[in-house]
Formats: sequence, C-alpha cells, structure tokens
Amino acid sequence: MISRALHGIRAVVFDTDGVITDSAHVHAEAWKAAFDAHLRRDPPEDPAQRRPFDTGGDYLTYVDGKSRLDGAAAFLASRGLPTDPRTVAAVAADKELRYVRRLRAGGIDAYPGTVRLLRVLREEGVRLAAASASRHARELLTHAGVLNLFEVLVDGAEMARLGLPGKPDPALFLEAARRLAVPVPRTAVVEDALAGVEAGRRGRFGLVVGVDRTQGPGTGDALLKHGADLVVRDLGELLTEGSAA
Repeated sequence: MISRALHGIRAVVFDTDGVITDSAHVHAEAWKAAFDAHLRRDPPEDPAQRRPFDTGGDYLTYVDGKSRLDGAAAFLASRGLPTDPRTVAAVAADKELRYVRRLRAGGIDAYPGTVRLLRVLREEGVRLAAASASRHARELLTHAGVLNLFEVLVDGAEMARLGLPGKPDPALFLEAARRLAVPVPRTAVVEDALAGVEAGRRGRFGLVVGVDRTQGPGTGDALLKHGADLVVRDLGELLTEGSAA
C-alpha cells in the first residue's frame, strides 16, 4: 500500500535523472569534465574562481534539473565567465558528448525503491508520467527497463517542439499532467532537483515530493525551502509495510 501522504492523489509525474534512474551522478561527472576543461582553456580573472567544478554544491545549485543551455550559462556566470550563445553552446555540447558516451556504454539502472513504488501505484490505478528536460529520457528509461510503467513521457525533444520553458517554470510538469487528464491539485510531482521542486510548487500541484539522494549537509532542508511538501531518501519510503516488492 502507498503512504498516507499519497492518499487522494490520482496521478504522479516523476522526474527522470536521480528519481527514476541512477543517472544524476553520470550527468554531474559529464558536467564536471566539460566545465573543468573550459576552466583550463579560459580561466577566470579571479584566481579564487578557477577552482574545479564541484559535483556537489555547484551541480545542485547551477545545473541540476535545468536544460543543458540554462545550466551551462548559470555556472559560467557564477565564475564570471562569458555567457555568449556560442560559448554556452560549446560547453553544453561537450557535456552532451560525454554523457551520451557514458549512456551508450550502459549500466545506468532504475532505483529499486522507485520501481516498487511505480508498480504499486499502477496496481492502485494511479496514472503515471515521466518528465525530463533531457532528450535522452526515452533511451534511458528503455535501457533501465521501466519505460512501460509510464503512460506518458514528456522529454527534452517534446519541450523543444512545444517551446516549453525549462524549470523552475512548471510548464513541463503541467504538460505531463494535461496528457494524463488528471487535475493538477490531484497530481503529485516527484523531484530531486531544487529547480524541479520549485517548479512543482509554482505549478500548484497537490503534492511535491523531494528526493534527497545526496543526503549532504542541508540538502533536505533546501528541498523543503524550494517547495517540497516532504522529503524522502528513497521512494520506497512512500510504501507501507507489506506492499508488493
């Protein structure tokens, strides 16, 4: 059975990286390699700003949950570096190449706790969607063997086709809820990124669940501050004892 927190919820929209699949760290490492290479090629004038990209704080603050271009621009700006379209696009493309190479190598799995929750929600008639700013979400979910658990997928390609703004704007999640044909107040959003939980709150969803995979200092509190109604370390926590494995 599902936790009391989900009672009354008739649909759930799940972010992909770090929520469904163990891929957020792959994104973080690809960003680190791309940003560190750029910092070596074009170091900031301030020596204090030349430190390597941090896959903890920098990733969560500037990149996590955002589109590639928005994330690249946000980090470069934080180090006082140029954010002209050509520079931003080049760094984002470098990251994309590194991430795709790792994705195609395989080995990115779905979290067992998330899979258990998805199966129980389906059994109880809750409608499910996956939503991601990544153009590789379908490939990722397919490789992880969980694409068939979702009725709807709204990915980066669909965002571009529809002209949807990125998080923290709620447009991505609202489009997923629209396709599920469930009112937003009866729909939950599950996110691990600060921009994502903020998007869920701005969209006035019935429940916003933050997933704190890093469990770093203050990360859970940050998710709550940005809009999560509750924070869990693993989505298996939203199942009551005796739920199907």
